[in-house]
Amino acid sequence: MNCIPIAVLSLMLILLAVPHGLAQQHGSINHHQAAEGKGPATSSYSGMEKRSVKALSGEQIADLLAGRGMGLALAAELNSYPGPSHVLELRDALGLTDDQASRTNALLNQMKAETIPLGRRIIEKETELDRLFSERKIISAHLAEMTKTIADVQGALRAAHLRYHLKMAELLTPEQIRRYSQLRGYSGQVD
Repeated sequence: MNCIPIAVLSLMLILLAVPHGLAQQHGSINHHQAAEGKGPATSSYSGMEKRSVKALSGEQIADLLAGRGMGLALAAELNSYPGPSHVLELRDALGLTDDQASRTNALLNQMKAETIPLGRRIIEKETELDRLFSERKIISAHLAEMTKTIADVQGALRAAHLRYHLKMAELLTPEQIRRYSQLRGYSGQVD
């Protein structure tokens, strides 16, 4: 199994936590508002406790089950390595040949066949972690094992999405890649 370097894993965790930290409001607390759950003391997480899987939104679950990229391949996408799904959406504008379209569709199907089971595994493991916390049955050793498993699957999912961007770029001409970037609104240049 591939290992994720600690620095990459740490960065992923920081990036997941930063938006929530930024969403917190600071300032004086109005105790009446706080008691009603409406004041500055109200957590940005308020309402998430009702989720079926606390760590995943409904949209994230749907994306994982559908094999969607969820921004996992931005390193490729924003550096002129198109994704198969978006290439098919832009088929006419890119002037794909029938062979390119067929091969792109095959890549998309292969990607989904690989990423959907990984998405299900993430949901399964996050559900199990959530259950152990809610039942107050979590222990440190099990926590370390579970979070490592989740991180490994998340890394495999990201690698899969990135790999299909690489394969997609091999099917397109440099002009099609340039056109793709333009159509998607990216300002970077392809050499």
